[in-house]
Amino acid sequence: MTLTIAAETMPEGSSGNLFAGVPPALAAERFDVLVERPGLRIERIVSTAHATPPGQWYDQDRDEWVVVLRGGAELRFEDQDAVVTLQPGDWVLIPAHRRHRVEWTDPREPTVWLAVHL
Repeated sequence: MTLTIAAETMPEGSSGNLFAGVPPALAAERFDVLVERPGLRIERIVSTAHATPPGQWYDQDRDEWVVVLRGGAELRFEDQDAVVTLQPGDWVLIPAHRRHRVEWTDPREPTVWLAVHL
């Protein structure tokens, strides 16, 4: 299920909980669009033991600021050898077209991310 709320139609005072409806396990990563308008997209991503398929890299047209709220993950960037380990509260700004991949997400509990595309 993807929830999309256009900023122009979002009722004043709208609210929610980023941990509501987080399934204990998933076959594939889940992307929920929370807010989208020109120049801004905010997503909740839920991952459980997921990784980017071998040989695949994300190469996005927009900057992405991402924070892990629960669980843990490792990111790899094509231009550096070391992986970046993210635990709850850790964030990273990924510039547009910086090729990256998810190497690992926690298999014991869902990893909940908040991603802001600018």
